[in-house]
Amino acid sequence: MSATAVTSRHNPALGFHRQHLLGCEDLRPWEIEALLERADAFADGAQSPDLLRGQTLINLFFEDSTRTRTAFEVAARRLGADVVNMQVASSSVNKGESLLDTAATLNALDPAFLVVRHPESGAPALLASKVQAAVVNGGDGTHEHPTQALLDALTLRRHFGQLEGLTVAICGDIAHSRVARSNLFLLTQMGVKVRLIGPPGLVPAAFEALGAEIHFRRDSGLKGVDAVMMLRLQRERMAGSQQITAGEFFRFYGLDAAALALAAKQAVILHPGPMNRGVEIASSLADDPTRSLIATQVRLGVAVRQACFAALQAARIARSDGLELES
Repeated sequence: MSATAVTSRHNPALGFHRQHLLGCEDLRPWEIEALLERADAFADGAQSPDLLRGQTLINLFFEDSTRTRTAFEVAARRLGADVVNMQVASSSVNKGESLLDTAATLNALDPAFLVVRHPESGAPALLASKVQAAVVNGGDGTHEHPTQALLDALTLRRHFGQLEGLTVAICGDIAHSRVARSNLFLLTQMGVKVRLIGPPGLVPAAFEALGAEIHFRRDSGLKGVDAVMMLRLQRERMAGSQQITAGEFFRFYGLDAAALALAAKQAVILHPGPMNRGVEIASSLADDPTRSLIATQVRLGVAVRQACFAALQAARIARSDGLELES
């Protein structure tokens, strides 16, 4: 670990100073470390009820979400912010207003933070270039979902004590998963070996160049891994050639007791949700209190979003004091 990363353990504000959080691909290890350190503190009960007092968060979700949107809302309220959840289905956005027109409207409202989920890859980055608010990507198309990867990393780190040296298998519909991409970028930066498992049509071979180990057979991919992250089939994004029945998927790629037995003895299970029981994971494993960390992921999701807001706020204050920081 670099000296900068070690320093960020003691003062996380030194490790992350970006204006926006748009993805994991270009995050440096010490920036990830800084966010995880902040999240650790919030998960352990740290309180900052006045940190964002008088500031506003706007949740702008163009896709349905319950868990992610609620986690951002709870996190912001715990830090004292006011929260506005924009109902896109009934707004002028849904009636033909362009994303750039929306940016102008949002600038007029002057929020401190804007969380964006959008079906098109790159939409949050476009808004970030047009608004004054700090933008957090809540998931864009098949591109990235950075806060999900951060909470997955925090879940693993708190369970195992560290990330470096772990082997994690991500199994399922990799091709359409922003969660898989963000986890691949983040975990490999932190010294984790990542295996991607799924049918040939759903695991892009190009991911091997990004540091992943590709497996088209479940059994070889799961052998000896420390953690298994299961992903749902995103049928709404699939082309005809990528279709696979639920029964076929569970038989060849689903996680049941026999498949989990191939992993390390104390291997744990993760799932970003929404979860399809009996398709990618057996209910008995999803609810297994000794192996499943799925409920822990949900709980830590709020702490991670608190950490992101706190880090972005610290960066904003540093900029106002005239420090030269990255955007």
